[in-house]
Amino acid sequence: MERVKKEHKEKIMKRIKEAGDPNNYETSWEKGIPKSKYKPNIKKGGLSRAQGARFELKVRGDLESKGKIVDKWSNNVDLENGKIVPAKRKYNPFKKVMVIGTGFPDFIAIEHLHGRVYSIIGVEAKMNGILSKIEKEKCRFYLEKNIFSEIWIAKKGGKRGEIEYVDFNERYNKSQ
Repeated sequence: MERVKKEHKEKIMKRIKEAGDPNNYETSWEKGIPKSKYKPNIKKGGLSRAQGARFELKVRGDLESKGKIVDKWSNNVDLENGKIVPAKRKYNPFKKVMVIGTGFPDFIAIEHLHGRVYSIIGVEAKMNGILSKIEKEKCRFYLEKNIFSEIWIAKKGGKRGEIEYVDFNERYNKSQ
């Protein structure tokens, strides 16, 4: 991290104090540039991440209870080069650990059909069931290359504790 001149830092801190209540904002320095974050939003982000992780665990348990073999998918798609690459690990500086589960989709579910025939399903857990543009492109890549036979999007159902599975092709590839 680069050093910031003392007078420059004091000027910036003065602007932050003038702009709002410094007790409600947390400022971090990234490459000499201040990043102010609203403290209630920081807490909300942490709660959202925890809620998403709990939902992923619930989805995994639900798939296993339905007789599927489930594992964490640790690969991702490099859309520029058009190939599958190992997912990058993320470092959490607060817990001092490396986060491994950053692949897309979240899970791979294997279902035995008959004999030696299996269905390989990619499962992405999204509480609201909405994929971003990049995630949609990655799903299309997986289906075009026949890496997965299907891709499901797991989302919260209408009833409490219910999980709905939406097939990617039915929802996003209606024209094909």
